Amino acid sequence: MTTPQQYQAPNADDFLMGGGGAPTAKFPVPGTTVSGRITQKPTVEQQRDIKTGDAKFWSDGNPMMQLVVTVQTDLRDPTIDEDDGRRRLFVKGVMKNAIADAVRNAGARGLEVGGTLAVTYTHDGVAKERGMSPPKQYTATYTAAAQAALHTPDPGTAPAPQQYASPAPVPAAAPPAGLSPQQYAAAQQNPATQALLAQQQAQAASVATPPPF
Repeated sequence: MTTPQQYQAPNADDFLMGGGGAPTAKFPVPGTTVSGRITQKPTVEQQRDIKTGDAKFWSDGNPMMQLVVTVQTDLRDPTIDEDDGRRRLFVKGVMKNAIADAVRNAGARGLEVGGTLAVTYTHDGVAKERGMSPPKQYTATYTAAAQAALHTPDPGTAPAPQQYASPAPVPAAAPPAGLSPQQYAAAQQNPATQALLAQQQAQAASVATPPPF
């Protein structure tokens, strides 16, 4: 006995605009990476045959399920009208295991809106049966929403660099009367004359300062 086909309701925005959802993410060659912020809550739906569109079931009659994750990428396809860069990842099999590992490594409990997901097609595995295509192998990384927001600075909020004014130069003391600058500098290096110079400067300052009235 087979399980009835499960109907997956379309996203509200897709229903309103008459579309069938974002384009499917493609991994044409090894090394291809699809990454971006998750834009809507991931959903679970039944897998369908690519050629016929019929719902797929396991040999025991249970439906073959998959996770659908929509991410905002930098990709643009000129053949798609008004392509906004959103792509849908149909997560199953090897890709499911890779994303589950990425979520665990991030310390998260699951995928959430605002989190950043990156999936890379690394290489081909070994075909299970002759005539079948080898399964694509994937790796994935995930950053939880809160952490992703911390690493995205808002434009115009970076603090302006502080300006530091250079300290004003301290004017050199004028040599006492009768001494040239060279003689004054030499006298400052001589301990025997330092006290005499200090006394002369103090006397000159007291003369220059008028008495208070």
